[in-house]
Amino acid sequence: MATGIKDKVAILGMGCSKFGERWDAGSPDLMAEAFEEALSDAGIDRGRIEAAWFGCWGDGINVGNSSIPAAMALRLEGIPVSRVENMCATGTEALRGAAYAVASGAVDIALAIGSEKLKDTGFGGLPSPFKGTFNDLWMPMGSAPAGFAQLAPYYRAKYGTTREDLKRAISHVSWKSHQNGALSPKAHFRKTVSMETIMNAPMISDPLGLYDCSGVSDGAACAIVTTPEIARAMGKSDLVTIKALQLSTSSGRESQTSSWDGTYVANTRNAAAAAYREAGITDPKTQLSLTEVHDCFSITEMVTMEDLGLSNDGRAVFDILDGKFDRDGQLPCQIDGGLKCFGHPIGATGLRMAYEVYLQLLGRAGERQLAAPSLGLTHNLGGVPYQGVAAISILGLH
Repeated sequence: MATGIKDKVAILGMGCSKFGERWDAGSPDLMAEAFEEALSDAGIDRGRIEAAWFGCWGDGINVGNSSIPAAMALRLEGIPVSRVENMCATGTEALRGAAYAVASGAVDIALAIGSEKLKDTGFGGLPSPFKGTFNDLWMPMGSAPAGFAQLAPYYRAKYGTTREDLKRAISHVSWKSHQNGALSPKAHFRKTVSMETIMNAPMISDPLGLYDCSGVSDGAACAIVTTPEIARAMGKSDLVTIKALQLSTSSGRESQTSSWDGTYVANTRNAAAAAYREAGITDPKTQLSLTEVHDCFSITEMVTMEDLGLSNDGRAVFDILDGKFDRDGQLPCQIDGGLKCFGHPIGATGLRMAYEVYLQLLGRAGERQLAAPSLGLTHNLGGVPYQGVAAISILGLH
């Protein structure tokens, strides 16, 4: 019977580039920036890496959508390098490939790296590959802000939440992330923003205002993984191991039947349940120390708190307003500022989240360091609430 990969894979080293409008660097430069930090952290040279997984959604650097750009940028000579893409879960998908290779015994040391250059496309949001004709321009899932904004009316109708309470809650989500992001040297946006500014910002897709939407950035992040035994033999005493790594992909049920009421994301709930089983977590509200979740929009973070079982259904609004997920709250969320302050270079995001949890667990997070965290969760959500993929990793001290 399958037992999962809990504590079978240790993170030997991690790296992350500066996120932002990186006109000074191409994708190879961003990957090298993250990779060099990870190599130094791991204390190895690149010749020790036996296989690599490269996550990239599509920023124009790909040779036939291959892994060749990563192999060239990082000088990974003569080893298998695979390119993966799974919408906004791409970075975590790369980590899953590397972790599974180590857990299976196929290799001793593997690399996961994700990178994206979105600013060069010229789009204000995610670039579309469709162009030219009416059929090409029509996208079944619509725009991302419109897709996620639909959570609001369904949520209010089901739980009787007032428009004012919901707006204050999602504004608090954004306010909290900007407070945290100001302490993150590698974040794109590092300025605090007042609640008044957030609540009175131009509307993008009701109830989502300008500050309720994540930015567009360039960035890269990576992880080098091995077994705990090899890590200890290399002199590593404080180990961060993977407790769980799970994905859930929609079959289309949410958009093709009447079984989904529009107030939650089924994929997140499915992935969370599987991840908690794999990690042996029975009460995430008390066992988790911090979370990094996919706050592509502030309402997404709000709903995710319920989907992860960190708030009871219909109560996330009030938990947020009570400060439960603030930096000094019961269960800090987005302690580095999240997608709101880093933006969302798609291939890098999942690994960037893991990087923050890794730093926190090892006590290396500087000004934003939490007191003695022991277990952290990352969450990615690709597509739209009713059609997509969710990915969850749980990391902890070993």
